[in-house]
Amino acid sequence: MMTEPVAFDSHKFVKRLTENGFTEQQAEVLADEQVNLLNSNLATKTDIEELRLTTKADIEKLRLATKADIEKLSQETKADIEELRQETKTAIAATRADIEKMRLATEAAIAETRADIEKLSQGTKADIENMRLATEAAIAETKVELLKWIIGALIAQGGLVVALIKLFQLPVAG
Repeated sequence: MMTEPVAFDSHKFVKRLTENGFTEQQAEVLADEQVNLLNSNLATKTDIEELRLTTKADIEKLRLATKADIEKLSQETKADIEELRQETKTAIAATRADIEKMRLATEAAIAETRADIEKLSQGTKADIENMRLATEAAIAETKVELLKWIIGALIAQGGLVVALIKLFQLPVAG
């Protein structure tokens, strides 16, 4: 790396020092050190400028790489969202189909249950009718038996009355 020459008047510097009590040798050593120090600082400033430019280039590379990464991530995210959207549509369609199957199965089960209830109802109605008829027959039979018993009792009472009349009947003189 090339350094720019420093505009430093070392002769004037040595002259001032010698006028103020330094020996010429001391003043010249001090002037050489001052030139070295200035050149060292100038090299540092040049290094800093080179570092600044390099850093600026690195930042630009990182910015472009980050921008590319963001764009890639954006595209991947869009693709993932679209894939999820399609999967959701498929899941919704499958769920709707399952719900429709369940609705049809439920309707069929309800119809079957209604038919079973109707059969039971018809059977129960028939059983009730049979019981009603059997009860009516039993009542009619009981009435007949009761009438027989009443008639038998009346006949027995009549016979008893006749027997009592005969028993208590006095012979009539004639």
